[in-house]
Amino acid sequence: MSLNKTFFVELHREIVDDLVTRDKSKSWRKIKNMVHWSPFVMSFKKKYPWIQLAGHAGSFKAAANGRILKKHCESEQRCLDHLMNDVLKPFVPAYHGDIVKDGERYNQMEDLLADFDSPCVMDCKMGVRTYLEEELTKARKKPSLRKDMYQKMIEVDPGAPTEEENSQRAVTKPRYMQWRETISSTATLGFRIEGIKKEDGTVNRDFKKTRTKEQVMEAFREFTKGNCNILNSYLNRLKGIRDTLVTSPFFRSHEVIGSSLLFIHDKNEQAKVWMIDFGKTTPLPEGQVLQHNVPWVEGNREDGYLWGMDNLIEILTELSQSEDLH
Repeated sequence: MSLNKTFFVELHREIVDDLVTRDKSKSWRKIKNMVHWSPFVMSFKKKYPWIQLAGHAGSFKAAANGRILKKHCESEQRCLDHLMNDVLKPFVPAYHGDIVKDGERYNQMEDLLADFDSPCVMDCKMGVRTYLEEELTKARKKPSLRKDMYQKMIEVDPGAPTEEENSQRAVTKPRYMQWRETISSTATLGFRIEGIKKEDGTVNRDFKKTRTKEQVMEAFREFTKGNCNILNSYLNRLKGIRDTLVTSPFFRSHEVIGSSLLFIHDKNEQAKVWMIDFGKTTPLPEGQVLQHNVPWVEGNREDGYLWGMDNLIEILTELSQSEDLH
């Protein structure tokens, strides 16, 4: 075979291969799109709105028998195991052990939304900080400059960086971690709203600068549409959790960081609150306990959970006594 002929045969083979590959790629993209937009996936996202609220994308899978699968986390599994034998058990998702599905390990939990009809959901992150003390210590050991964190900072507050940080166009992780808590009600009230999903499916996560008692009260008024029955159900549930926390051996002996209260209600005026997310909840050394309502000073491991709970109860009590409720 001449050189020219060999060249064209090879070229033809490459073109055919390329077309086949592209065709396969198109087919795969089409399948991926169909899977992504299938009614099952859409209804899954609609049914489990906290995935959108608290940044859990990819962490959950649907399961049978009123259960939900959450990507396995050793710390969370340890906490849930412990909580199933604690007085707080009625206020956390029932835990059914772990399972391997599609090559991934998951924790099996109660589906908290199963009994609700088109639920409205709010995620409130509890405590005066959302990072562990060890995370801060670790970040300080190698305080590299982070341009991505600087960018996040100026998007929220262009006046937040110092002159030096502006000239470097970067901040250290410890600086960012501590600054982030000061701009929301985490610093002022011991909790913050992470996100709200309404019954029409709209999601609002724009609460980074919701800092005052009045702003939080207005967010709850809008969330509950000023419905007195729903507010009172939430209040009673919060008071029940609060009373149980102070008697809980688990709560006394753990630093509870990054955990949320999940508020759920529907048009039937059914309303409940649960404690969720224990991936950063850490046991204390044997014999140590926390108060959960005294100021955090680095080294004391206090998380401010009870202080936040008391402020939350006070805000909802005030709101429930407003004259413009129905």
